[in-house]
Amino acid sequence: MSAQTPYDLLIIGGGVNGTGIARDAAGRGLKILLVEKDDLAQHTSSASTKLIHGGLRYLEYYEFRLVREALQERELLLNLAPHIIHPLKFVLPHRNAVRPAWMIRAGLFLYDHLACHPKLPNAQQIALQKSPYGQPLRSDIKKGFTYSDCAVDDSRLTVLNAKGARDKGADIRTQTTLLKAERKDDLWEATIQDNKTKTESTVQAKAVVNAAGPWVAEILKDLQIQSSMNVRLVKGSHIVVKKLFDGPQAYILQNADKRIVFAIPYHDEFTLIGTTDISWDQSPDALPNIDQDETKYLCESINNYFNKNITPEDVIWDYSGVRPLYDDASSNASAVTRDYHLDLNQTAGKAPLLSIFGGKITTYRRLAEHSMEQLAPFFQYNRKAWTASEPLPGGNITNGDFKLFYTNFRKSVPFLDDLTAQRMAHAYGTDALEVLNKATSKEDLGTDFGHGLTQREIDYLIEKEWATTADDILWRRTKLGLYFSKDEFQAVQNYLTEKLQ
Repeated sequence: MSAQTPYDLLIIGGGVNGTGIARDAAGRGLKILLVEKDDLAQHTSSASTKLIHGGLRYLEYYEFRLVREALQERELLLNLAPHIIHPLKFVLPHRNAVRPAWMIRAGLFLYDHLACHPKLPNAQQIALQKSPYGQPLRSDIKKGFTYSDCAVDDSRLTVLNAKGARDKGADIRTQTTLLKAERKDDLWEATIQDNKTKTESTVQAKAVVNAAGPWVAEILKDLQIQSSMNVRLVKGSHIVVKKLFDGPQAYILQNADKRIVFAIPYHDEFTLIGTTDISWDQSPDALPNIDQDETKYLCESINNYFNKNITPEDVIWDYSGVRPLYDDASSNASAVTRDYHLDLNQTAGKAPLLSIFGGKITTYRRLAEHSMEQLAPFFQYNRKAWTASEPLPGGNITNGDFKLFYTNFRKSVPFLDDLTAQRMAHAYGTDALEVLNKATSKEDLGTDFGHGLTQREIDYLIEKEWATTADDILWRRTKLGLYFSKDEFQAVQNYLTEKLQ
């Protein structure tokens, strides 16, 4: 599209908020351009604890509106994407020294009743010594509670929103940097650059959405626009170890410092442990890494509760991300609100700019709806709010019954091994057969790069999901990086390099 044909929205940022806004806006008939300087979900949106949850601990900070909205979204998203989101039971071992039992019971009662949840059971108090949930735990921990939330593949949630936006006509450009932008009366004029070719182009848009996450303040500075809102950057780190316990349940552990740490089953063979909250004073361009103190803290959190102790040497993989939280002036990084705030900058006759501060992955869809409400005075939408009822790509599973869907899918692909069939069904849902592209044998899938990843799937990820590097495929699209050796990883990168040339 040339500079003479303006977009309605230029969205900066390919995280879950940016792609969610792109999908919502494109579905209302707007012309959308989204630019992301790296890969979709490469930063904050792939560095979460992989949960769709209300945030039980936020009740302690009286964040009732946020928790209620998040719980409502939890139920909605479970219906809209049952392939990448599934119910998860949490076990909360109780120690009176941290929070008294009455406080836990009251919090769980509120959690159950702030929003309806017909697909998830209510909380219960349990005797751990009589329950299989207590077997992995230290014998001095006698009682606990259970409640339910949901697990999610966070980076795929972002990619699916981008795919949904493209299906509605949005132009999604990864590896594309915004070099500059300025108002020209009722339009924004922006210069963008393709990172690979270094080709620059000029585009125009009637409005800009600054969904740059950790870079939201940097974008405002580049645009020479002041905001009354500030961003608070907080680093969160996670570790992955060989699985610590059997069963599909997760654990939520209360530490003496009042912070909580999750231990979550991860890809059958592993346990995901996190997260930390560390104020981040460096530039968002400085890639965050876990430090020794964080690793030690997470290991000690596990060792305080579990029979099986872990050390830093047991860590198989770790990841860190910087959360762009709305700065509410909290002195404690753990207490900073996870709610979102929208800042609309607009004066008469000038093109508007909407900046996104804060938010959490669970509430991205409502954030997108609220963004469209903020922008409504400047556009004629051809459709009202719609994303609460239309499944994400691959999510149109009858009655949301993933088990029945998988049974039928498994019968249709007898040439796949069980692990690969399960992985593909969860990753792609009803689009899995499109990925396989009418294959009737393993030979039809081309080169096998290991662990069920084939040439045909890689080609699909290049063509349909913006993948350009081995990291894109192995860590954000498939999570197979947990299994790949360095040589196998390099073979994937070599194929991509040759294919993209």
